[in-house]
Amino acid sequence: MYFAALLARTAEGWEASDTELDDVETLTDLIELARLASKDDDTVLAFIEHEDAWFGVVRVDGEDDPHIYVSDAAAAARTSYGSMLTDELLGRDPDDDLDSLVDLDGTEDGEPDRDDEDADDAPVPLGPLGDADILADYGMDEKELKSLDGDALESIAEMLGCSMEGLEAVR
Repeated sequence: MYFAALLARTAEGWEASDTELDDVETLTDLIELARLASKDDDTVLAFIEHEDAWFGVVRVDGEDDPHIYVSDAAAAARTSYGSMLTDELLGRDPDDDLDSLVDLDGTEDGEPDRDDEDADDAPVPLGPLGDADILADYGMDEKELKSLDGDALESIAEMLGCSMEGLEAVR
């Protein structure tokens, strides 16, 4: 079971809201959802947690490229939303799986379509993956982020000064 929340920076401070992932099929969908929660292109943190096994934070700052952090890449890669994040961090193209079913590039069956090491063959590392400094400018350094456990959202919200009442309402 997943839990997802958006923490949006506003002129009054940080605002927490829960979010449904039903319509999120790609990382682009998640980023668009975060941008919709933003007022005036402020920072939004999309938080996804899966049964205390892993959590991910996607930081969206206006139209800039997002920053992504996953607490346990190996655990995340075994879930649908987690694999969406780890694939992006590892440079994998989710459409490559479909391409391997049909030979569209003109190569003969069994013939490799490129000489270099395929990023899709790289194993998913154990432990954290991504931008561990994702929250450094808000006061949470890499060491602190990597030490978070099942209460990660609460710790992040507290560090940001996000209202705990608002946070409890989205839980």
